[in-house]
This record gives sequence, C-alpha cells and structure tokens, in this order.
Amino acid sequence: MREIYEPKFVEKLFDNMSSSYARMNYITSFGFSNRWRRQCVEELGIENGKTVVDLMSGMGECWKYILKNKDEKSILIGLDFSTEMVKRAEKKILVYKECNIEMLRENVFENSIADESADYVISGFGLKTFNDDQLEHLAFEISRILKPSGKFSLIDVSVPENYLLHIFYMFYLKNVIPILGRLFLGSPEPYKMLGIYTQEFGNSKNVFEIFKKSNFEVHYLDYFYGCASGIKGQKTR
Repeated sequence: MREIYEPKFVEKLFDNMSSSYARMNYITSFGFSNRWRRQCVEELGIENGKTVVDLMSGMGECWKYILKNKDEKSILIGLDFSTEMVKRAEKKILVYKECNIEMLRENVFENSIADESADYVISGFGLKTFNDDQLEHLAFEISRILKPSGKFSLIDVSVPENYLLHIFYMFYLKNVIPILGRLFLGSPEPYKMLGIYTQEFGNSKNVFEIFKKSNFEVHYLDYFYGCASGIKGQKTR
C-alpha cells in the first residue's frame, strides 16, 4: 500500500484525472466541494495586501475564494506537481489577469518558496495522498513558509463516523464513483483510488495530532457530519 503515496504515483494519477477532476470532485462530495473550499478559505480571514500560498492547488479551485478581497498588493502563489493540473491552472490565471498570481510546478517537499514569505497557507483536498512521514514533512514546510503568526487552513474529504452515513458514503466512493470514472475516462481505476485514499485517510484527526507537535496553535474542524474535515492554525514562533 505504501506505493500509493509515492510522488510519481500520485502525480500520474492526477495527470490522468485532470480532464474530469472538477466534475468528479463535485460529484464525489455530493456537490459540497465548492462550499467546503469556500469555508476552508474563510477560516483564514484573508486580509488585503497579503501573500497566500495554495499548496497542492490543482487547477486553482480555491482561487475565486482566496481572491475575493484582493487588491493590487495581494499575491497568490499556487503549487502543484501534476503537469496537467498546472496547465489548467495556468489557463485560469488568464481569467484573473488583474491579479498577481504565480503558479509553480513543484513538489511541496522540494519547493522554491522562500522562508517566512507567506501570510497564509491553504490546501484543499490534498491531505489524503500523504502518509504520516509526509504529513510531518508537510507541517515542517508550512512552518518554514509561514511568517511568524501566519495562518493556515487545510481540508479534505473524510469518512463519516456515523455508522449509516459511513456505510453509504464508502459504498458510493468504492462502487459508484469508479463507474462514473469509466464513463468520463474510459477506466474506473483512477477514481477507484479516491475511495482507497479516503478510506486510508479516515479523517483529519491524525493530521491534527501531527501538526500539534510543530510550532502551531491548531484547531480541528468537521464539515457536514464528518464527510469532510480539516485543521486550521497559526504559527506561534
């Protein structure tokens, strides 16, 4: 199972899903994905003239919420290692021509973002593709990137703890979503992986425990009866 967390495996997976990922992400979340992204961004209370780093940014799905209150001094840095996702994000930059956006095709663990350069760090739906060692490295990178007192907010789909909702949701992810993957991509395999990642991930409680070990003040967050979860926090030193 460890190979599913290898960067090359994850990169190829998202390259393959890029053409239909936006639709499928919406479907797998029962239409809540955009709402959860908005809530994740709102947890930060982003101010004008600040620098926001969007890690594992995909096609820039969080950007319309991040840039809602932007001004000419605001900076947004997106980062993703999927070539196809980055290509789609770069097209989205053209929609926000008046905004200061930089898109990096880099691995989050080997990125060129300067130390203590970000006021805010956000990530939507990237946590489940990391194992514990990688999550610890992620905590280190977020701490390195953030300015003192900088804030972060992270979210991902989760397995609900309610028994009936748990059974229904996992059946949906494991059986219905691969069928839709076959319709959109001609193959169920890429989207079957979403169910596997989600089951292995469970929820963000383990992420919370890992980030508590770092120099953060951290809070756990639950969304829609546990169908999504995340953490938010602030760098304390």
